[in-house]
Amino acid sequence: MSVSLLLPACYLPNVSYFHAIKQHEGPILIEQFENYPKQTFRTRAQIATANGILDLIVPIVHGRKERVAIKEIKINYDHPWQRLHWLSLQTAYRSSAYFEYYEEDFRRFFTQRFDFLLDYNVQQVTLLLKLLKLPRELSLTDSYQELPATELDLRKAMSPRQAPLLQNPQPYYQLFEEKQGFLPNLSVVDLLFSQGPQAKQYF
Repeated sequence: MSVSLLLPACYLPNVSYFHAIKQHEGPILIEQFENYPKQTFRTRAQIATANGILDLIVPIVHGRKERVAIKEIKINYDHPWQRLHWLSLQTAYRSSAYFEYYEEDFRRFFTQRFDFLLDYNVQQVTLLLKLLKLPRELSLTDSYQELPATELDLRKAMSPRQAPLLQNPQPYYQLFEEKQGFLPNLSVVDLLFSQGPQAKQYF
């Protein structure tokens, strides 16, 4: 039986996330029963702008319970964050080589409402696997395991407070590189909009 790669459901996941997937030949498991951890890439994506790195943060509905399973976390639409995120992506990448090529693939994530964060993120990962031409079997966990015996567990590795999995990454062309220098481990859309169909070769 092949070992599964166990990952969290992240928002527009970073390059390290897909590097881990590319290096793993087996099925991919997305955790849905973990207690929602604050200040992680589950609700945060980082993109490059003319002024440096910009964090795009998905707001969530905060309930009274201290611990809530990620699959129960709802997205908060009290302010127009989708429009702001889409404008930020357009401003940052409109001049990139492949933004218009992929624009319609991503537009629905910023015009359509998704009730649950897990659904929102998983559908993005599914799309990105397709666009990056990484054919992997994607499924959700059926229970929470603190120390899974048959999975390669990277649930705690996808955090701004942790060192990225991909160390010393090979630079690729970025729009604002002359001003900012190369910015590693951004959301994989930075790579995709720059490299297009060749993005898969980066991994």
